[in-house]
Amino acid sequence: MHILVGLGNPGDEYTHTRHNTGRLAVEFLEKNPAEGVKFVHLDTFMNKSGSGVAKVVKSKKAAEKLIVIYDDLDLPLGTMRVSYDRGSGGHKGIESIIKALGTTAFIRIRIGISPVTPGGKLKKPKGEKDVEKFILGEFKASETEILKKVFMRAGTAVEYLVTEGLQKAMTECNG
Repeated sequence: MHILVGLGNPGDEYTHTRHNTGRLAVEFLEKNPAEGVKFVHLDTFMNKSGSGVAKVVKSKKAAEKLIVIYDDLDLPLGTMRVSYDRGSGGHKGIESIIKALGTTAFIRIRIGISPVTPGGKLKKPKGEKDVEKFILGEFKASETEILKKVFMRAGTAVEYLVTEGLQKAMTECNG
């Protein structure tokens, strides 16, 4: 059984923010759940995600079946990457999980949230205050429509992860 966790912050004021992309994705995927997946909703804030994950993932071996979905400022909106056994990339929620589980050996589905220039160049905010303002900002309606398509691809990735493995999910769904 795979465990699927979407990172974000609890509370109505965070519901539609970019930093809640993981939670939004899990809510979307739960409407048509893949077989062999247990959906876990954390009641912790993003930076304390590890304590919530550690309640359901009890060993390093169990962590290999953990799938964490979260926002990624280093990817353009509309893109997604499936990866395994990597560092945090500076993401505080992932750092918390790595610390709590004592391993980096778990699956990640990173969903891009950054805007791009008309030429396709990433246009992410600079400086801690601007980054915080951006990630805690709400998605525009047009961005939400783009996200729905990404969430559908994330659902396909989860199905591949469960039925055919990591390599198939990465090959078919990254982009």
